[in-house]
Amino acid sequence: MTDRVLILLASLNMILAVGAGAFGAHGLQQRVSADLVAVWNTGVLYHLIHALALLILAALAARFGSLTTWVAAFMLAGIVLFSGSLYLLTLTGTRILGAVTPLGGVSFMVGWALLAWAAWRSA
Repeated sequence: MTDRVLILLASLNMILAVGAGAFGAHGLQQRVSADLVAVWNTGVLYHLIHALALLILAALAARFGSLTTWVAAFMLAGIVLFSGSLYLLTLTGTRILGAVTPLGGVSFMVGWALLAWAAWRSA
């Protein structure tokens, strides 16, 4: 994955995350319980953090090479599985989606572990 693609993915994810945050702050409070708004906000927080991580990966892509693609893939999977499942859970009330959320968390952790490995390997 090139630095250009990573910047594009990071930017698009930041747009989505900021939009989700704004919707959570202004559009959800009258529609769902306070507990579900908190679930939504957790999804937004992790979405924002990992969208920024994708941007940082773009700066590191030249240094860490092809392993950067794997890191980005796991972080993107984490965004979809973790944040996406929390967004859907909040909007639909379908509790079974909570079973998907840990898979997203594991994806995030694998991505961070791969980044640590890339740093260790390049030393």
